[in-house]
Amino acid sequence: MFDSDTRAGGMMRSQIPKFRLPDEVIDEEVGYALSTGGQFVAERRIDSLKGLMGDGYDAIFVGCGAPRGRNLDIAGRREAASNVHIGIEWLASVSFGHTATIGRRVVVLGGGNTAMDCCRTSLRLGGVEVKVVVRSGFAEMRASPWEKEDAIREGVEILNFLAPKAFSHDGGRLRGVVFEKMEAKKTSVEAAFS
Repeated sequence: MFDSDTRAGGMMRSQIPKFRLPDEVIDEEVGYALSTGGQFVAERRIDSLKGLMGDGYDAIFVGCGAPRGRNLDIAGRREAASNVHIGIEWLASVSFGHTATIGRRVVVLGGGNTAMDCCRTSLRLGGVEVKVVVRSGFAEMRASPWEKEDAIREGVEILNFLAPKAFSHDGGRLRGVVFEKMEAKKTSVEAAFS
C-alpha cells in the first residue's frame, strides 16, 4: 500500500476532524488491514500506473478517496478569496496544522457531512457565531441526521432555503454573503407507460 503521506489512512486521516475520528481509531483499523499481510510504503506518491505495472505488480487497486471540494464561482469570489475556502481543503489544512484559528463569525455553505465537519471544526478554532446555510429544507440536507443534531447541539444555526448569490467584500476583505430566499414547491410528476 503506497501513500504520499507519512502515515496510512489517507482521506480519513487528513480530512475528517479528530473529534469525529481520532488517530487511535484510524491506527487500529489500518493495523487490521496491514495485519493481513500487506506492506505500507509511506511518502511514496504514485504518478504513473504504467510505471507501477513495470515494477512487476500483477494488479493495482486505486483507492484514492475524493479529496476535492467544489468551488462556488459567484460574484466577489475572486476578490474575497483569502477568506473563502473549499471545505475539504480547509479541513486538510486544519488537520495538517496549517490553520489553527478562524474568525468569530463563520458561514458554511452546504448541507452535507463535510459542511457539518467544517462548522463544528470552526467552533473548536474560535468561531463564535457559526451558521450553516443550505438551499434545501432541513430534512433534505445530505448530512447524516446525527451530524446535524450534533452541530445544533453545539450551537450552530442552520438556515434553510437560501441560495448564495454573491460574496460582499471591501477591498478584498470579506464582509458577508448575499443570499436569495428560495421557496419549496410541491410538484407532481406524471409518468406514462405504454
